[in-house]
Amino acid sequence: MRMLEEFKEFAIKGNVVDMAVGVIIGSAFGKIVSSFVGDIIMPPIGVLISGVNFSDLAITLKQATITSPAVMLNYGRFIQTVIDFIIIAFSIFLMVKILNRVKRKRAEEIKTPAAPEPSKEEILLAEIRDILKGKTV
Repeated sequence: MRMLEEFKEFAIKGNVVDMAVGVIIGSAFGKIVSSFVGDIIMPPIGVLISGVNFSDLAITLKQATITSPAVMLNYGRFIQTVIDFIIIAFSIFLMVKILNRVKRKRAEEIKTPAAPEPSKEEILLAEIRDILKGKTV
């Protein structure tokens, strides 16, 4: 029974829930980037290099027969996946860079507290000093 309680405590902690949300959002983000690369970026690149569709690029290792399908080395899909990865990695890099900048700014604000308010005596002495500076001797 003790192990079940420990598991419940572990599963309910905020870090586990945050991680699950991050994985789900990351998966959706990956699909968006894959679509962006496959549907937006790769077609113009294919047109620039003589109308080649990257996902169709492959080397036939073994021709198809009546009993077995062809064995293909689909390097075009690999190129597209590498481009997906680069875009995702760069996007995450930018997000982390922005988060670090915000954290540093907050840390600096916390480290440099506002100057304490001057006491009544200090205010009165400053007024006396200013009055005396105004008079010429």
